[in-house]
Amino acid sequence: VQLVESGGGLVQPGGSLRLSCSASGFTFSSYAMSWYRQAPGKEREFVALIGRTGGITNYADSVKGRFTISRDNAKNTVYLQMNSLKPEDTALYYCKTQWSGRAYWGRGTQVTVSS
Repeated sequence: VQLVESGGGLVQPGGSLRLSCSASGFTFSSYAMSWYRQAPGKEREFVALIGRTGGITNYADSVKGRFTISRDNAKNTVYLQMNSLKPEDTALYYCKTQWSGRAYWGRGTQVTVSS
């Protein structure tokens, strides 16, 4: 199983970024995917989840209305569109999948929101 995140960077407050997570080594369309983030000195926290077909999504209260999770099963990729970014969104963003009680994580992509 391999999950590779990309798309992070430095953005000003109010700006936008689109993260991607490319998956391989498993049947991507069979599993829910999620995004988490970890800010310096804080625990890793849930950001968003999407079901196998994309019909079900769930978001942390802190990002509702600003972030959108989506997936392309033909490309084995999950996305996180982040709008109206705030300094408190600064973190290392990870994608995750899991089955049979085991979680699989990517290495993360850094998002920094600063003027």
